[in-house]
Amino acid sequence: MTGSPVRYLVVPTEDAADGAKSARFGDKTILWGPADQKLGRASRTAPGLVLVTQVGRSFQDEFPDVTPLLDHGRHLVISAADKPRRRRSNHCWRVEALKAGTTVVDVPARMARRADPVVAGLVGEVAPASYQADLTWLASLPTRHSLSASFTTAVEFAAARMVALGYSVTRVPITVGAGHSENLIGDRAGSGAGTRGLVVITAHLDSINLAGGPGGSAPGADDNGSGSAGVLELGRLIASRKWEHDVRLILFGGEEEGLFGSKQYVAALPPAERSRIRAVLNMDMIASKNTAAPTVLLEGAPVSSGQMDDLAAAAATYTGLKVETSLNPFASDHVPFINAGVPAVLTIEGADSANGHIHSANDKLEFLDWALASEILRMNIAALAGWLGLVGAAEAPRPQPAGSAVSWGPGRLDIFVRGTDSALHHLYWDGGTWHDFESLGGVIGSSG
Repeated sequence: MTGSPVRYLVVPTEDAADGAKSARFGDKTILWGPADQKLGRASRTAPGLVLVTQVGRSFQDEFPDVTPLLDHGRHLVISAADKPRRRRSNHCWRVEALKAGTTVVDVPARMARRADPVVAGLVGEVAPASYQADLTWLASLPTRHSLSASFTTAVEFAAARMVALGYSVTRVPITVGAGHSENLIGDRAGSGAGTRGLVVITAHLDSINLAGGPGGSAPGADDNGSGSAGVLELGRLIASRKWEHDVRLILFGGEEEGLFGSKQYVAALPPAERSRIRAVLNMDMIASKNTAAPTVLLEGAPVSSGQMDDLAAAAATYTGLKVETSLNPFASDHVPFINAGVPAVLTIEGADSANGHIHSANDKLEFLDWALASEILRMNIAALAGWLGLVGAAEAPRPQPAGSAVSWGPGRLDIFVRGTDSALHHLYWDGGTWHDFESLGGVIGSSG
C-alpha cells in the first residue's frame, strides 16, 4: 500500500459495494483502490492506509495533529504518511497495515436463545449496590499503582472479599520491571465427577496516572476498578450455586506497565492446567457509557470465537446491550492467554476512546454509568453459567468465613460477614460506629 496513491471512501456498511478493497468497522466500511478508480464524490486520495489499535485515546492524545480517516474508537485508520516514524516504548497503541477483505469490528445480528429460567434468576441477582460499594472502595484509594503500598491494600481488600465468599485464596509474587507486585487468585472447586474443566474470570487491579507518574493520584474508577469489582460481583453470584466445573478469580498486577501479571501467570501454567481451561473472561473498563445505545465490545481471536458467540447470545437473551465483536486482540490481560492458544475474551465498554479520563487523576466515580456496568455483568454471568455447568439450585444459607480485617486508614477497619438474610455484608468501623457499606452508609451500631 505505502508508496502508491490510493483513493478511499468511508460509507455505511450497508451501502458498501463490490469493486474496491474494503475493511469493515462496525456500521462503517472503508473502501479503497487505485487513484484512478472512481469510488464516489466524497472519495479522497491518500498514500496508503494504516490500522491503529489503541487503549482509550492513547494514540490520539500522543499525536493530536493526526486526523483519522476513520475513527471507530479503539480502532482508527490513518494515512501511512502519518504513521509514526519511530517505534516508541508505548504499549498503549499499535500500528499495522490495513488488510483488504477484513472485518476489524463486526456487529453480529441479535440472536436470542431460549431463556433458561434458572439462568434468568441468576441474572436477576446481579446487585448494583454491592458492585457499586466494592468499586467505590477501590476508587477511594489514592492510587493502585502496581508498586504502591495502596495496591497491596487493594489486594488485601479483595482477598478478604474472596475468602468471605468461600474461595481459597493465593497471593502470587510477580516482577514489574525492576519492582515487585502480585497477582491475587481465588479458587472454588466444582462438584462434577471425573476430570473437571476450569473457567477463569480476570481483571487487572492496578491503576496508573501517566502524566503524574507512580506517585500521582490514580483512582482508576473505570480503568480498572470497574472490572475488578466485576470479578468480585461475579464471584459472589457464582458462590451462591453449585457448578460442574472449577472457577478461578484472578486480579492481576502490572497490567498498566505491560501485562506483567497475566504474562507471568500464563507462562507458569503447567500444560495439564492450561488444557483444562474452558474459557477466560477478562473485564477491562466496563462502566463508561460512550455511545447513545449501551454498547459492549467483545474482543478475542478465532480460538475464542465460540465463547464470543455465547456472550453475544447472552446479551441478546438477557440484556438490551448492543454488541460489537473484534478478532484483533490488544493490550489487556486476555492477550497472553490467546497467544498461548487458550480461549479468552475481553469485555469492554463500546467506543472506549471517547473516555478521556483513564490513566489520569480524573478517572473518577462521577463519570461512571452503573446501569451499563450492570448490563455487562448480566451478560457475563449468563455466559458463565453455560461454561461452568449448573448442577444444583441456589445453595441454602450457610455460615461463611469473614476473612481478615482490612485497614486502609487510621481507625478504619473493613470486614465481610454473611448475615441472617444470607446476603454478604461489607462492614466498616470508622473508630466509633459500624457501618454497612452495602447500604451505602447505613449505621449498624455504635459498640465495638
